[in-house]
Amino acid sequence: MHNLPEMDHVTPSHPASSSWRVALFPGTFDPFTIGHESLVRRGLELVDEIVISIGVNEAKKALFALEKRVEMISSLYRNEPRVKVRSYSSLTVDFAREMGARFILRGIRTVSDFEYEKSIADMNRAISGIETFVLFTEPELTHISSSHVRELLRYGHDVSAFVPKGMILG
Repeated sequence: MHNLPEMDHVTPSHPASSSWRVALFPGTFDPFTIGHESLVRRGLELVDEIVISIGVNEAKKALFALEKRVEMISSLYRNEPRVKVRSYSSLTVDFAREMGARFILRGIRTVSDFEYEKSIADMNRAISGIETFVLFTEPELTHISSSHVRELLRYGHDVSAFVPKGMILG
């Protein structure tokens, strides 16, 4: 079991009302990019709250420690009460239920992303009833991915054009 950062996710922070729409936005976010930021901004037009959910993925070699990713993204959204940042090490739909989320938000940049996301969305709906909605990446951001930004960082390049303004990567 992983030692996850302290989180207040035992009780969702939204009203008990079934009309309150919470979406989980899962990913590794290593690092969080302006593409992710765009999805959160646009997603908030569709739901009442977004829980940016940083999953533990043993298969991926992270550049930033889990705690650092939680800290960086939390700092970015410190003045936005409709955005929560949490980490998890369970099945995404189980964490969605724990957070009171009825939806999963995903972004799609390419056709291959679509195929991958559709199969996961179908499985998640079958096992949990939780719906996934996708937002297509804005055309000017389709070339940006966390893996590309990580690679640039590893070689000492400036990535300020690819991460949200005010995000501190150090």
